[in-house]
Amino acid sequence: MTTDWLLTQNSRLRKQGIFNWTLPAWIVRLEDEAPDGTTTVRTVNVCPMASVCKDFCFALEGAYRYPNVRRRHEQNLRMVLDTPLLWKERMAAELRHRRYQPDPETGRLGHIRVHDAGDFFDDSYTLMWMDIMRGAPAGLTFYAYTKQRSRFARLVETNPPANFKFVYSKGGKEDALIDETRDRHADVFPTLAELEAAGYSSQAASDVLAVHGPPRVGMTANRPRKLLTASFGELQKQRDAEAAQRRARQQARARAHR
Repeated sequence: MTTDWLLTQNSRLRKQGIFNWTLPAWIVRLEDEAPDGTTTVRTVNVCPMASVCKDFCFALEGAYRYPNVRRRHEQNLRMVLDTPLLWKERMAAELRHRRYQPDPETGRLGHIRVHDAGDFFDDSYTLMWMDIMRGAPAGLTFYAYTKQRSRFARLVETNPPANFKFVYSKGGKEDALIDETRDRHADVFPTLAELEAAGYSSQAASDVLAVHGPPRVGMTANRPRKLLTASFGELQKQRDAEAAQRRARQQARARAHR
């Protein structure tokens, strides 16, 4: 098998024996060169439900901005967009390699995180992942954080693959759809003390605690954030309330001018 792996490991997940698939984050501009030398640009929103989270996204800074890292992530996106069936076949074949099976001696967990960055940005891509998971070898567990609450309600929740665990993450446009009494969900806090005070359990010890630990998953900002004055969830509530107030004022002005 080729060693041009689709699945990789960032520094944190490598220590935990977890492999991951990643896309570039948020709004991506892909430049395509035609045979005649002309260039066209495609704009793809890989995180269509991002809202507050994009203001603090780790995948828009640091090592994710290095040209070689960015190229690799964009290459992944191009495969999904331009040759989806080939990508699906390659992913299914790669998952059969022994490097992904659990290995107690090395600490490898047999866990695949879908999206270190990016999200399930459209229906077709989401359904391809569900097919890949259902056909994967025994012993593998897939997991993901996602802000695609309504898409998952339509396509995943009614018949999820048995080996797929997911957690809804706050800070997105569909936060209001997350049922905190039923849905496993995650929020990002400025400090550990605020995380615990809000009744969340930290996943700092291992990323898979997001899907195997208590259902209220908490994490702290991965580096000091002067502008992170509250959790993603609380900041999103404020943003949603402000948007609702703006809509109400606009509607009132429209009625007054009738």
